[in-house]
This record gives sequence, C-alpha cells and structure tokens, in this order.
Amino acid sequence: MLSYKFGMDEITTKVRILQEEFRLVHAYNPIEHVSARLKTPESVLDKVERKKCEPTFDRIREEITDIAGVRVTCSFVSDAYRVFDLLTGQHDIHVVTVKDYIEHPKPNGYRSLHAIVEIPVFLSAGPTTARVEVQFRTIAMDFWASLEHKIYYKYDKHVPAELLSSLREAARTAAKLDNDMEQLHREIHGDDRLTTEPTAGSLELSERVVAQLIRQRNHLRSD
Repeated sequence: MLSYKFGMDEITTKVRILQEEFRLVHAYNPIEHVSARLKTPESVLDKVERKKCEPTFDRIREEITDIAGVRVTCSFVSDAYRVFDLLTGQHDIHVVTVKDYIEHPKPNGYRSLHAIVEIPVFLSAGPTTARVEVQFRTIAMDFWASLEHKIYYKYDKHVPAELLSSLREAARTAAKLDNDMEQLHREIHGDDRLTTEPTAGSLELSERVVAQLIRQRNHLRSD
C-alpha cells in the first residue's frame, strides 16, 4: 500500500507543478484543482472478491488498477486532453491503458478521461513501480459524477428508473454546457489560452517587481 501511496504522491506533485507553473508564468491556467485518494486495504479486498481475482499480490497489482487515484479537474474539455498530454509526456511515466469516456461516454452518461499509468518509486530496498489511475475531467463532469455517486449511495445502487433517466439527461446538459462555455471562451480569448510564452503584461509586471526589489536592496545597503 505504501508503494501505491508514494506513486499517487508523485503524480499529484507533478500535476501541482504544472498547475503552479501555469498560474505564475503563463497567460492561462487549465487546472482548476487536483485531488487524490487511496483505497483502504479492506476496500481492495472487497473488490478482489467482487472481481473474483486470485488473492495474490501479482494478480491484485494486475487486475485492481484503481487502488491509487488522482483526479485532475480542468476548466474545459480541451484542457483535460492538454493536461493529459503534458503529464503522460514526461519521460518517467509509462501509460498502461487509456479509456476515453469523454469521446465515448458510459451508458449512464458518465464522462471522463481515464489513464492507468506506471511511475517509479524509490524505496530504501530499491526502486519499485506503482500504478496510478488518473482521471481528467471538467468541472461540469465532476459535479455530475459527484451527484451520481451520492444518488447511488442513497439508494444502495438500486436507483429508480426515473432518476436514472434524469441522470442521463443531466449528463447531456452538462456536456452541452462544456461545449457552449468552451466556445464562448474561444470567441472572447481566441485559441491562445495555453500559450507557453509570458504575456507582455506579465513581463512588464515582472520588470516592475524586480526594479522594486533592487531599490529596496539598495535602500537597505545605504542604511
């Protein structure tokens, strides 16, 4: 379980680095927030029983792929794919599988981009590889998934048919909202939301800050 936790921490750190860089350097930050969760040993064993998985460490590692999970919530659909590319393009991350539930939603309306990745974790006994499930979704997708989870929990997975129909309709509404908001954003800001160059305004601000720091340093020296 520790190797899964450390692998989860590694992925979370990588995403937070991207988030901080976009916030401080670039004109636009595509990452709204990032969260992580680690299944309890009891939860893992329950899933082993449900999937009729052979209860050995090797089979559990191979078949139970969501023991460690990281969720990246983005502003727009294109951001989810962009952050996926930035994360999985790093040399120490190996992509095992990808399931695109944005392009191909589940029958109940669920939408998200899932990736199972492997990342090395260096322990005192030597390096090991940890698998982490990373989910990339928009705010609308995340809100819908949270609502669906609460409904299934309330009804102990026996959800009335009319509620299931309402959930599917809500998923379609959320998808349209994502599409409309992204289109609106592009009309206002163009297609340079993810520019990798600092803007003129940010450069001017940085120059003013540096000049102010130099003046403060010189003032301290004169005192």
